[in-house]
Amino acid sequence: MKRFLTILLGLSLLFNFNLRADEGMWLLSMMGKNYEEMKKMGFKLTPEDIYSVNNGSIKDAIVGLGNEGSPFRHFCTGEIVSDQGLFFTNHHCGFGMIQSHSTVEHDYLADGFWAMSKDQELSNPGITASVLVKMEDVTDKVLAEITADMSEDDRAAKIKEISKGIVAEATKENLYDAYVTDMFDNNQFFLFVYVIYKDVRLVGAPPSSMGKFGGDTDNWEWPRHTADFSMFRIYTAPDGKPAAFSEDNIPLKPKHFLPVSNKGVKNDDFAMILGFPGTTNRYLTSYGLEETMNITNKLRFEIRDVKIKILREEMKSSQKVRIQYATKYARCSNYWKYSEQQNKALKQLNTIAVKKDIEKQYEKWANNNKTEIYKETLGLIETAYKTRQPYAVARMYLIEGLISGTELPYFAYQCSGLISALDSKDEDKIQKNIQIIKVAGDEFYKDYNPDTEKKVIAALFEYTYNNLDKQYHPDVFQLIEKKYKGDFGKFVDKAFDKSIFATKESFNEFMNNPKSKTLQNDMMMNAGTSILKKYREVNALFWSSSDGLDKGRRLFTRGLMYMNDGKLMYPDANSTIRLTYGKVGKYDPRDAVAYDYYTTLKGVIEKEDPNSTEFAVPKKLKDLYYAKDFGPYANEKGELSVCFITDNDITGGNSGSPVINAEGHLIGLAFDGNSEAMSGDIDFEENLQRCINLDVRYALFIIDKYAGAKNLIEEMDIRN
Repeated sequence: MKRFLTILLGLSLLFNFNLRADEGMWLLSMMGKNYEEMKKMGFKLTPEDIYSVNNGSIKDAIVGLGNEGSPFRHFCTGEIVSDQGLFFTNHHCGFGMIQSHSTVEHDYLADGFWAMSKDQELSNPGITASVLVKMEDVTDKVLAEITADMSEDDRAAKIKEISKGIVAEATKENLYDAYVTDMFDNNQFFLFVYVIYKDVRLVGAPPSSMGKFGGDTDNWEWPRHTADFSMFRIYTAPDGKPAAFSEDNIPLKPKHFLPVSNKGVKNDDFAMILGFPGTTNRYLTSYGLEETMNITNKLRFEIRDVKIKILREEMKSSQKVRIQYATKYARCSNYWKYSEQQNKALKQLNTIAVKKDIEKQYEKWANNNKTEIYKETLGLIETAYKTRQPYAVARMYLIEGLISGTELPYFAYQCSGLISALDSKDEDKIQKNIQIIKVAGDEFYKDYNPDTEKKVIAALFEYTYNNLDKQYHPDVFQLIEKKYKGDFGKFVDKAFDKSIFATKESFNEFMNNPKSKTLQNDMMMNAGTSILKKYREVNALFWSSSDGLDKGRRLFTRGLMYMNDGKLMYPDANSTIRLTYGKVGKYDPRDAVAYDYYTTLKGVIEKEDPNSTEFAVPKKLKDLYYAKDFGPYANEKGELSVCFITDNDITGGNSGSPVINAEGHLIGLAFDGNSEAMSGDIDFEENLQRCINLDVRYALFIIDKYAGAKNLIEEMDIRN
């Protein structure tokens, strides 16, 4: 937490809490207020060097990666490192794109990929790259017509209406995209204007044995030895405007790109990170924390554990299955481990007690405040969480166990719109639906193995059946009880034998001559329909039982803001661009355990395990190590640094974010947090919180010495 600046500092002064350093995900337009502290820590640039609307600045080199349907929900961050639109991000951020280009014949996941010229770069339809143009506080405009007697629904509708007008004005007569989002639980509002590029091409990636070195075992752990990077390039139309993929497109000419430092880092060096952190809940109450720990995290871990074990065995069975399920496994396993580790950290730090203490002090303040509305806030919040508790449990089982956990029932359900189209006899409508479903089918079956899916469905159906309260069971469970005597394996075998969705071949054959009655009687479609029907019922109960929560949270956060009037506060992360600053630093997580601030290639060799796919080391990398052929990328001790840690405040979405030194040069890529501080999204712990970063010198070494991609080395501005 930044000294004398953040909300919890205000609470510490008011409530006698301990001060905590280096916390904060700061809005770029507010950086002037942090500048003096940054200078004291060693920062050598100006606020305008970070954020400027009229001149090129560091923010123009920061890329938010998204999908075409939701470009503002940035799943990762990247940074432009050349005047030709070349950018770095993490290997795990590019993993899905690398996987999409991989085949048994060209296994880029296993072997890596490097474009030695621009004509070898691979397009990635649907992936977007957003660069911030400007941001603006529009709170006064948004709240101008909001009154105290409005219901929460009316308030939300009016805010949406006004925000739509603000966005329309901001994007009038230009090629920008924009949106208005809330901060501080709907107490402040900001307009973000972006230019969104739609032609993003894969340039390079190390093999997964390096890019995912350590796998699940090392995930969220330090020390780390992972080459977690990949490289892409943004292309534009010949006139420099955003455009979909075309052979005529040209590399982006950015307003700014980051020089790449080959100088390395030392303990206590200044380090700042710019990126798109996804979600934090620093203002969460004890009631919300109990739901997070006892329902969300607990059930997510337990349900995904069933799927993880099946996928591990299946992916060992063949190269094809490994490629098909690589991205799915990565997505599933990441927050499987995160959920468990976060609960451990929250219990270790006794965060529930911390939250309850804050609430006691808040109630004392509210009771002494003349404005009556603050007295009811915690009551509203407590009631909402208690009332929705059974529905929160049911939602998790339905989502994790039956909707996202299994794939085929939900895919079949998504095709159910074809029934009404066929029944309408409207040939245009029918053909339109068929074409949409065929495209979706091509994408779905590319990464689908029937035998694997059968095992996942049977296991997750049975697990959900045994653990979810029967009143929330979908109708398909009653069918399995009665007709199949509760034997989920038999049901799945029968469904796969009969369903047109069971294989790509049967699906395509049916789509050539679809019949409404066949769909209506399809076992897998009926299973998916019954699951979604029950989910809608439970979801409606969940939200109707949450009445008062939005108002309670909004007023609680507003009360905290009033209590700390005049002190700089940062809002929770919400996928908008932020800056965090701190230092490179070692730490001592436990008694008699002390961690240095960097790791080296020696650690990769020491961790090698020929019997584990997680710790395989390519022969060429070993040859380079034993020859000490590190090129110009070794440190002053002759070691090749691999990763380093800082005390920067990051979360999911920051993956791939640039770690930047005091001169504004790229020194690393953020890619993970440490397990001892997995509480960080809710409760920042300054003595333990560490951001794990790839040392950019290791990336340069791999590009140059391992891959031989001299074209990329020559393209970057490398500072020695």
